[in-house]
Amino acid sequence: MNNQIKFVTADEAVKVIKSGDHVHLSSVASAPQCLIQAMCRRGENGELKDVHIHHLHTEGPAPYADPKFEGVFQLDSFFVGGNVRKVTQSGYADYIPVFLSETQKLYRAGVLPCNVAMIQVCPPDKHGYVSLGTSVDATLAAVECAEHVIAVVNKYVPRSFGDAFLHVSQIDTFVEDDQPLEEAHFSEPNEIERKIGQYCAELIEDGACLQMGIGAIPNAVLAQLKGHKNLGIHTEMFADGVLPLVEAGVINGANKAIDKGKMVSTFLMGSQKVYDFIDNNPGVAMMDVGYTNDPYIIAQNPKVTAINSALQVDLTGQVCADSLGTKFYSGVGGQIDFMYGASRSAGGKAILAMPSATNKGVSKIANTLTEGAGVVTTRAHMHWFVTEYGAVDLYGKSMQERARLIISVAHPDHREALDKAAFERFGSHHTYIKMTCDK
Repeated sequence: MNNQIKFVTADEAVKVIKSGDHVHLSSVASAPQCLIQAMCRRGENGELKDVHIHHLHTEGPAPYADPKFEGVFQLDSFFVGGNVRKVTQSGYADYIPVFLSETQKLYRAGVLPCNVAMIQVCPPDKHGYVSLGTSVDATLAAVECAEHVIAVVNKYVPRSFGDAFLHVSQIDTFVEDDQPLEEAHFSEPNEIERKIGQYCAELIEDGACLQMGIGAIPNAVLAQLKGHKNLGIHTEMFADGVLPLVEAGVINGANKAIDKGKMVSTFLMGSQKVYDFIDNNPGVAMMDVGYTNDPYIIAQNPKVTAINSALQVDLTGQVCADSLGTKFYSGVGGQIDFMYGASRSAGGKAILAMPSATNKGVSKIANTLTEGAGVVTTRAHMHWFVTEYGAVDLYGKSMQERARLIISVAHPDHREALDKAAFERFGSHHTYIKMTCDK
């Protein structure tokens, strides 16, 4: 089938981009670096201006966001990743707040145009199908809506199943570039993270369907699930931490009501082991983000247990997960998609887990959120809250009860100050006084 494809150079391919165009980049590990570099060369040569770039977060370089390209490229991302955080906070790039489930809708509903989609795919099979590999997310929608699709054919892109397949007839221009995908490696959990993982693991029942993000806390949770049975995966992403549980038969999807026996995700970020794991693996379905993150789809599986994290939580249970005050740090992402979906699942649990304090000893639990902080998960969506000091269930609790429970899992160094703040906030009622005295 490769013989029927005409390959061009990356520099030739990006000539289709015009000033004023909106360009979508495939995300996370699958950002098409050779096309990005070629596009930036056109920008340096003065051939382009006012080109809008859209993507979820990407791994690897993001040169189009460099301040030197002001007026040439405008990054309006759907999530603020580490590689564009500083330029976004300084105003050289911008962020579109959107639920991860609805990123695809921005294209399909015509809210954002997509003139050019630049993606990476695996080599075509004998039937002429390529796969998006590690990132389906909103990229499938971009391909469907784009005026022109440029695909990098890369032997390192795994051939994943689910919604990942495209026929070569859906692609206008092909570039060949065999570069290993960006890998992400995570540090071992520290003692605080292990304690949080332990409390979370105690809430996970046999037969649960899991969603969790990336980093040390999810890895700490997964490391403590070796004695569980019949766990499933329906998530927006997974990484290396799930692999030992799959190999041990702990994760088998046997209790799922939909996609039974399959691990469902929309993008991946991890080591080469994860990318190898999904290659030609019918047990993994890489799906459109409009499916994976739809709360009403999520809720169809029983015992959905969603574990997410935060930057700050106030005494009423409001969760800030996208900003440090007025400075955007990440994004809305899929947190509310899964917190709400899990809460609607039969026997489901929505869990918000975070360390009680920052590395500098500042409490992450506050009387009120820092001025300018964004509420990602509302107080009405909060159920289980976990720190290294325990797990408390806030669902159905009054404001005063919530404050007492939240303070009970705050860092001991900060509990007295938080108690005082709560008293000043709620102290006109006898209830809070009684609760604090009864602790």
